[in-house]
Amino acid sequence: MDSNIKKVVVVGGGTAGWITAARLAFDHCANEESGLCVTLIESPDVAPIGVGEGSWPSLRTTLREIGVSEREFIRECEVTFKQGSKFVGWRTGKAQDYYYHPFTQPKVALSVDVNRAWQAHQAQKPFAFSVSAQPQLCEAGLAPKQLQTPEYAAVSNYGYHLNAGKFATFLQRYCVDSLGVNYLQDHITHVNPHADGAIESLGCRVNGELAADLYIDCSGSAGLLINKHYKAPFIDKSDVLFNDKALAVQVPYDTSDEEIASSTLSTAQDSGWIWDIGLQSRRGVGYVYSSAYTDKETAWKALKTYIQNSGAKIDVEALNPKELSFRPGYRSTPWVKNCVAVGMSAGFVEPLEASAIVMIEICSKAISTELPATKSAMEIVAKRFNKRFVARWESIVNFLKLHYVLSERVDTAYWRDNKSLATLPNQLKDLLELWKYQIPGAADFDDIQELFGPASYQYILYGMGFNPSERMTLSRRDDINIATNDFKRVDETLKKGLAGLPSNRSLLNALCGRNN
Repeated sequence: MDSNIKKVVVVGGGTAGWITAARLAFDHCANEESGLCVTLIESPDVAPIGVGEGSWPSLRTTLREIGVSEREFIRECEVTFKQGSKFVGWRTGKAQDYYYHPFTQPKVALSVDVNRAWQAHQAQKPFAFSVSAQPQLCEAGLAPKQLQTPEYAAVSNYGYHLNAGKFATFLQRYCVDSLGVNYLQDHITHVNPHADGAIESLGCRVNGELAADLYIDCSGSAGLLINKHYKAPFIDKSDVLFNDKALAVQVPYDTSDEEIASSTLSTAQDSGWIWDIGLQSRRGVGYVYSSAYTDKETAWKALKTYIQNSGAKIDVEALNPKELSFRPGYRSTPWVKNCVAVGMSAGFVEPLEASAIVMIEICSKAISTELPATKSAMEIVAKRFNKRFVARWESIVNFLKLHYVLSERVDTAYWRDNKSLATLPNQLKDLLELWKYQIPGAADFDDIQELFGPASYQYILYGMGFNPSERMTLSRRDDINIATNDFKRVDETLKKGLAGLPSNRSLLNALCGRNN
């Protein structure tokens, strides 16, 4: 039997399937005779579930690396620019309670203890406003660059908001027309195992037996291969992250020239939080909540109230919410034999901080970069892959929990229980103890490619009012002059941005060929 890896089958489309197919096809020359054979099979009976409408700046890198035109992507997928997240009501729930997690990292915050300088000299400003110009650019509704800025380049670091359904269709066409991906619409009826436990082939309703050397499960939460066939263990994290339901609606703009928010708006509620994402022609709005603390009817009432209070003139009673259910957690072995899971089949915790798409990007790139040349090397790669991605999932859980455990809210059982130390992961508990006296740094994280690194932790910690204690000895990291000089640099950057950057709406109109 030929042991070389020549054929890959991706099971399932959607964002996970098509990003993975695109990455493999581009990197391994699927459109050339001697390249990797990449086939994506998608059931016509199952509608794909979008993993979300928010991305990280990493998606710019992914799209650029696989050869996608940014302007075409923006035009065809209702894309808008996202420069971070704004959290409203998470700390106290009172008026004017908000903070930002912007995408631009603080310039000096990782080398000096800028938090103490901020408290001493700029405590009247939110932390993020002192160390980055980006939050105020977002408040002004400005774009992260100018029209003449090259594709994927940035004046201010950015990701995207996008229409997940249109994005999958866009990638499908690009994969088939430009990258050499074979596309099958068929329903998988059964899995044929090899004697050694690997998958020999997939039985299909129309195309018969479909054989490959590696199978990538992008079939969503059903986990057609990794769950139903291999029954890979699932690590439930509902004791840490409580949310397991969401109600989502599409809210059209009142006018075609309505301003588009430059950040994801995340507003805390009694039993969860509401996302508000601005696309080109509509907003995506949804309530993520815990079914242990509220019910669908109460959540829907809160969501309607939010939409009404946001100024939308639409008849909220005419909206038809889409109900989503998920189980927060991940597979402990996303790679089993010659099958690896990507996307919701591998895990999902909750939409906070838009980790879903970026995890797809990281997984697909890891598979492509470390693609074993032979079947005999598969086990080595799988073992290493599983270890890394379990650690990444745990890192995401820690970071998301940070948003809840630091809250001062005690107005509902949901918030009181989220603050309980019994729900805090041990690793996060240790880090919070360290951060009582020092700023988050690279040494606090095992992975140099940490998804949420020290800068992200600083934005959440100090945005939520976490106040470190004074150390008894001096350190050169307490250099006030370096920090205050950086505050001045941020002010200058802000002035230039306010004077020279267009609004999100006007730049998008120009890129899409629409009149302002």
